Amino acid sequence: VVCLVAYHIFFMLFVWSYWKTIFTLPMNPSKEFHLSYSDKESLEREPRGESQQEVLRRAAKDLPIYTRTMSGAIRYCDRCHLVKPDRCHHCSVCDKCILKMDHHCPWVNNCVGFSNYKFFLLFLAYSLLYCLFIAATDLQYFIKFWTNGLPDTQAKFHIMFLFFAAAMFSVSLSSLFGYHCWLVSKNKSTLEVFRAPIFRHRTDKNGFSLGFSKNLRQVFGDEKKYWLLPVFSSLGDGCSFPTCLVNQDPEQASTPGGHNSTSKNENHLFPAKPLRDSQSHLLTDTPSWSETSAKAEKGKVGMSNPALTMENET
Repeated sequence: VVCLVAYHIFFMLFVWSYWKTIFTLPMNPSKEFHLSYSDKESLEREPRGESQQEVLRRAAKDLPIYTRTMSGAIRYCDRCHLVKPDRCHHCSVCDKCILKMDHHCPWVNNCVGFSNYKFFLLFLAYSLLYCLFIAATDLQYFIKFWTNGLPDTQAKFHIMFLFFAAAMFSVSLSSLFGYHCWLVSKNKSTLEVFRAPIFRHRTDKNGFSLGFSKNLRQVFGDEKKYWLLPVFSSLGDGCSFPTCLVNQDPEQASTPGGHNSTSKNENHLFPAKPLRDSQSHLLTDTPSWSETSAKAEKGKVGMSNPALTMENET
């Protein structure tokens, strides 16, 4: 009875999280990131280069954007006609921009991003537990198979196949789940591992990391009762994220709470643009910033940006 109850609990959570991962639509950038009709016309009229970048800089002036292209240009998608929010990328399979895109997963036939990343993690966790449970309960019969302790029927081959399938899936799932747990602890996406986010002054592979506790809460939320359930509880709107930036963007001078980031009395420099309300409270706990401030100090002298040119990303 205990085994049956545990089996069905794992099975239901596995199916529930798998369903949510597949059928949760990826979130796209909000309307404020789309260019207006006049800006589109101006962008089309201007020759490619600095003049187009000037149009994009005006359009992005009031947007919470910190990342740039490799050349230092504003990240713009010429297929969706929008200024890309931080951590947003254009999916060539879905043919649209996805907020905090991690990867396009063929196993779920969906993009894994801000809207369903928690569901994807729970899907990996519960599928791993499901396979481990099956392998563990089948182990004694698997041993009897090799010691000729089972009746000589066709059913014993089913037992052998079941054990091998569960064991092999457990190995592959454990590596994939462990990798994504590491990504969560560092507040990175799969795309950001292969291409570190580029901020205005420098490239910083840990630019969005706020410390383990706050990185975890950004994905799973503040209420622990929802952490193990496939219910959306991630913080923020997917368009803006707290950063551990040290260098300030002179074009983006305001800070959360109205504090002047250039003050000499400040121990930490907060992101220049006001964050969404659901993200701002992640910045209120001072000790978490000490984890990244030492590393960030090493890059305090910003690199000079090359000439701003138009550059589209996928």
